Amino acid sequence: MEPNIYPVWTYLVYVSLSVTLTMWVARTLHKNGRIFLVDAFHGNEALADSVNHLLVVGFYLINIGYVTLALKTAQKPVDMETAIELLSTKIGLVLLVLGGMHFMNMIVFSHLRRRAMREVAPPPVPPQARIPVRA
Repeated sequence: MEPNIYPVWTYLVYVSLSVTLTMWVARTLHKNGRIFLVDAFHGNEALADSVNHLLVVGFYLINIGYVTLALKTAQKPVDMETAIELLSTKIGLVLLVLGGMHFMNMIVFSHLRRRAMREVAPPPVPPQARIPVRA
């Protein structure tokens, strides 16, 4: 009787693809998120880079933590068909988590930028005239 090698290969492909996707998304967020953070921190590039780095570290921790927790499964692939089905389900979940994390980062960037824009907004213009009130 030949040992079932499908679970091992499925796990290896799952971890490899998941970590690769996580790294790609993290690099993309780091590169493109810097512009928003520099703007949000009024041109303070050192602070923006520091916050950007911390966001990427948190992104890695959450996503790779999820990938490792989701590694275990009750269904073991016994042939190529079940291996592909299991792999597609697991990778699909990883992509959904990555997408969710991306939108969470966008919300954080948006709030930081909106707050920064309020701080530098010009004061409101005083009224130029009064409207008489009838009694």
